Amino acid sequence: MGNCCSDESGGHSAAGGTGAYVANPNNGHNEAVDALLKSRGYDGLYSHVESDPMVVIYSKGRDGSLQELARTEVILNSLNPKWITKYTIAYHFETVQNLVFRVYDVDTHFHNQDVKMIKLEEQHFLGEASCTLSEIVTKSNKSLTLDLIREEQSSGPAQTQTSGKLTVCAEESVASKTTVELKLRCSELVSKDLFSKSDPFLVISKFTESGMVVPICKTEVIKDDHNPNWKPVSVNIQQVGSKDSPLTIECYDFNTNGKHDLIGKVQKSLADLEMLHSTGSSANLFIPATVGPNSQNKVLKSQLFVDIFFEKTQHTFLDYLACGYELNFMVAIDFTASNGNPRLPDSLHYIDPSGRPNAYQKAILEVGEVLHFYDKDQHYPAWGFGARPIDGPVSHCFNLNGSSDYCEVQGIQGIMTAYMSALFNVSLAGPTIFGPVITSAADIANKSLMKGERKYFILLIITDGVITDLQETMDALVHAADLPLSILIVGVGGADYKEMEILDADKERLESTRGHVAVRDIVQFVPFRDVQSGDASVLQSLLAELPSQFLEYMRLKRIQPTL
Repeated sequence: MGNCCSDESGGHSAAGGTGAYVANPNNGHNEAVDALLKSRGYDGLYSHVESDPMVVIYSKGRDGSLQELARTEVILNSLNPKWITKYTIAYHFETVQNLVFRVYDVDTHFHNQDVKMIKLEEQHFLGEASCTLSEIVTKSNKSLTLDLIREEQSSGPAQTQTSGKLTVCAEESVASKTTVELKLRCSELVSKDLFSKSDPFLVISKFTESGMVVPICKTEVIKDDHNPNWKPVSVNIQQVGSKDSPLTIECYDFNTNGKHDLIGKVQKSLADLEMLHSTGSSANLFIPATVGPNSQNKVLKSQLFVDIFFEKTQHTFLDYLACGYELNFMVAIDFTASNGNPRLPDSLHYIDPSGRPNAYQKAILEVGEVLHFYDKDQHYPAWGFGARPIDGPVSHCFNLNGSSDYCEVQGIQGIMTAYMSALFNVSLAGPTIFGPVITSAADIANKSLMKGERKYFILLIITDGVITDLQETMDALVHAADLPLSILIVGVGGADYKEMEILDADKERLESTRGHVAVRDIVQFVPFRDVQSGDASVLQSLLAELPSQFLEYMRLKRIQPTL
C-alpha cells in the first residue's frame, strides 16, 4: 500500500529505479527547491538549475526510532517530481503505524548508482513529513497532502519552516480483498478434564513485525468432543500479510474462568493449509518445548484437517471507509467502591503525581489512540457507573462530564479530563451493573441508524469487578447485537472474570429471558493485568477483531459500500 503523486504534466527522466508517488500542487513553486537554489547562489526559483529529488520512507517506532522501508527512484531535473513505483505496506487496524517521508536532492555523481547504495548523509536534505497510515486510508480518496518541514540553523535556536508539500496516495491491493474460507476439524484430541471430554476451540494468530502473536479469528466452542468439526471461519490474506506468512493455530479446552488449557498447536501458512486440503493430508498438533538447550516439541497423535479451503473476493473494511463510514468511540468507566479510595496509591483509580497512567487511563489512551482516526468530529459519549454523584442516589449510568443534558466530550483528552474530574465529584459505591450503559450506547446507535448515518459504534467498558446483573446485561446485548455496535470489555485488577467469558459468547450465543438468541457476537473481553505485566499484544488482540465484527454486521444487513 502506498503511492505519492504530482500534478505536473509531462515527465522527466528517472535514475536509480522506482518508488512511491509524491506531489507539489503549488503551481511550480516549491519552497524546498527555492531554498536549495539560494544556498547554491541563485536568487530566483526559475533558474536553470533544478532538483534531482528522491524520497526515503521510514516506519517510526514508539520509542522514536526509524526503520527504513523503501526509497523512490531519483527524478532528474524536476521541480514537481512524480514518483511512480508503489511500496507495499501491510495495514494493521489494531496498531498505529507511523510513517516518515524524507526528501533529498541527490548529487549528480550518484545518478548511476542503485538508490539503495546512495549515502544519504552526502545528499542535500530538502524536508521531512510524517503521518500515520490510518490518516491516509480514512480519506475518501485515500490521499493526504503533508507539509515538508525543515530546520533552519541560525545564530539562535533552530527554527522549523515549511519547505514544500508532499502528497501521499494509497490504494488497496488485490490481496486485501481476498478472503480464505477455512473449515477445520481435529481428531484424537487429548482430554484436559478429569471427568469429561474437552470443550475444544481453535484460535488462529498472526505474527507482527515485532514478533508478537496476535489472534485474528477463532472458532466456536464444541462441547465434549475429541473429534471436533468446526463451522467455517474466514481469514483475510492482507490481514496476515500473504499466503506464505506463518500462522499459529492453537487448540484450547474452554474453561469458564477464562484460563483455557492448551491442547496442542500447529504452525502453518495459508499456503500450507491449502496444500493439506488439496492433498487430503493432515498435520500433527504439538506441545511447545519447555525452555532449555536440548528441549524439543512434543508431537501428539492429535491431527488437524482442512476440509474446505476456498478463496473469494469480498468488500473490505477499507471499502466502507472510502464510502464515508466512521467508527464512533464510546467509553464507560467503573466507579464502584471495590476500586479503592482514589486518593490512596493502592487504588486502581489513583492518579499518580508523576504522570504515570493508572490502568483505566492506560486502557482509554491505548484504545483511543487507534480509534480516534476513524471518527471525524471526535465527540465521544463518556459515562461512569456504580457511583453516587453529589447529592444524588447511586447511578449506573451518569455522564462523565457532569452534565445532565449531554454525554459527549471532545477528543481523547476530553475523556481523560472528565474522568479525573469525576473522581473528585462522585462517591464510589456499587454494585457493578452493565445493563444501563449498554442500553445507552444501543440507543445512540439505533438513533444514528434511523437517521441513515454511516456510523458504527464501539463501546469500551473498563471494570474491576464481577457484574451483578448478568441476565439483564445479556438481554441488553442480545438487543444490541442487531445494531451497528461492538463492545470491548477490559478487566482491571485481580477479580475472577467468569461472567465476562459468558458475555464474550465464545462457547455459545447469548440468549435473552424471552428466548431470543443474539444474531452475532459483539463482545470482546481481555483482562488488563496481562497488559500491565508487559504484554502489549493483549490490547492489540482486543482491537484486531473489530474490522471483522464491522464486516459481519454489514453482510448481515446486506449493506454495500456505495458512494
